[in-house]
Amino acid sequence: MSEHHADLVFTGGPVHTVDPTRPFATSVAVRGEKIVAVGHDEVHDLIGPATEVVDLRGRLLVPGFQDAHVHPVGAGVELGQCDLSGATEASECLARIRTWADAHPDRPWITGGGWSMETFPGGIPSRDLLDAAVPDRPVYLVNRDHHGEWVNTLALELAGVTRLTPDPADGRIERGSDGEPSGVLQEGAMALVARHVPQVTLDEQLTGLLRAQEVLHSHGITAWQDALLGEHASTADPAPAYRRAALEGLLTARVRGALWWDREKGLEQVGKLLARRDTFTVGRIKAHTVKIMQDGIAENGTAALLGPYFTACGCASANAGLSFIEPAELARIVTRLDHEGFQVHFHALGDRAVREALDAVEAALTANGQRGNRHHLAHLQVVDEADVPRFRTLGATANIQALWAAHEPQMDELTIPFLGAKRAARQYPFADLVRSGAVLAAGSDWPVTSPDPLAALHNAVNRKDPGSDRPVFLPEQRITLNAALTAYTAGSAYVNHLDDTGTITPGRLADLAVLDRDIFSRPEEEIAHAGVLQTFVGGQRVHAAADA
Repeated sequence: MSEHHADLVFTGGPVHTVDPTRPFATSVAVRGEKIVAVGHDEVHDLIGPATEVVDLRGRLLVPGFQDAHVHPVGAGVELGQCDLSGATEASECLARIRTWADAHPDRPWITGGGWSMETFPGGIPSRDLLDAAVPDRPVYLVNRDHHGEWVNTLALELAGVTRLTPDPADGRIERGSDGEPSGVLQEGAMALVARHVPQVTLDEQLTGLLRAQEVLHSHGITAWQDALLGEHASTADPAPAYRRAALEGLLTARVRGALWWDREKGLEQVGKLLARRDTFTVGRIKAHTVKIMQDGIAENGTAALLGPYFTACGCASANAGLSFIEPAELARIVTRLDHEGFQVHFHALGDRAVREALDAVEAALTANGQRGNRHHLAHLQVVDEADVPRFRTLGATANIQALWAAHEPQMDELTIPFLGAKRAARQYPFADLVRSGAVLAAGSDWPVTSPDPLAALHNAVNRKDPGSDRPVFLPEQRITLNAALTAYTAGSAYVNHLDDTGTITPGRLADLAVLDRDIFSRPEEEIAHAGVLQTFVGGQRVHAAADA
């Protein structure tokens, strides 16, 4: 092939570049790993006898999506375990559990998860239900949010958890009126049983990673940030699986890994994190981020709030959630990590956790100056109005999970009543953040919710689940499709330090996705109906649908 010719040319359809200097085109040329031309008919001059031409036939070409907060290895492993995702009735959950246990008589523990809190009264299923379904083996099932676990009596007995077991500082054992454990352990209390669950093997993790990579590529995802490299609850450290995949040439995506900050330890763990950064930065995996979980979730009362939760009767309770790390200590930790060149990836749902995380970023900037580490806060369920402009001022990225911003049973039955009307009206303030000038990145938190970016774009724009008959959720916080797509491409690329991706621009890497329709020319209510036909990483096709 002539050096003048392209290896790959896309033509015959709209191209949404996410590049403000040239937002729209109809043809794109790729040579090797990189984009060499973006334009219209003039790009056809680069087509030679060996050039592969992809006729878009009116369908949309966009930059590859990047998920800024996801757990692929755990998701892939869970796909091979007892899967309760999508079950809407307790009876369906129990039927799936019995069926899976019967089909796997050799498994010493029944593991899996994905159950939704709204399926059970008060969000708390009973161990008695599991005892009836699986009386002969311990059962350990994480909920959809992965912030709580449902276990049977045998699992509690094997772990030595009784009415006398105290709640850990960062968690809670749910109990019945008699004080006995009811079968659900929240947040840090999960470890009481999780440490007894057999760990998955490295081979099982690698299989899970490759299974998840295939799923993510099928959704047009070319890069992601794994939000937890380390051991947590029953989750084995996925970092060795990434390293092996990278060394064996099996990792086709670009990955940034967030090393887990053990909140039971202090600054003495920084040396270990520096060593892990070196060990697990290889090939397409970079481990230059540290993940700090500052609070829990609103549904179980562990998200850290500036004021108390409300009880079922509408009265203020004594609980305002949990800050897992004391704010002054958090500031010291973030300052040290920033000094060492780490990006910090915060889990911050409640308004108090958001403020504490922003305060820590401010402390780091004051001590170290701007070092370009691109710290970001994920989830942002409740953000106080006073803290919205601080994202831009501090250069902190708002990492949103748009699928959560909708009226659905968990939101309406377990969240809004306990947040109260005023605070509930401050949930997921995407539009406020955009108007303030904050950089938005986007992610799924899969397996908590679907990894499909198109479904997330739909909810960011519509604030409503596809086909739902429930009202629009805080309509004033809807954002444009362009803003949402930018968050899931250029915004996440910025967070992932992949500055040569995220837009369709000459000189950048050819990480691209072909959609089955032009979502910009269709009604916004139809965004989630779109699908991905082809996905390319560095000009190499990593996914092709049957009808591509």
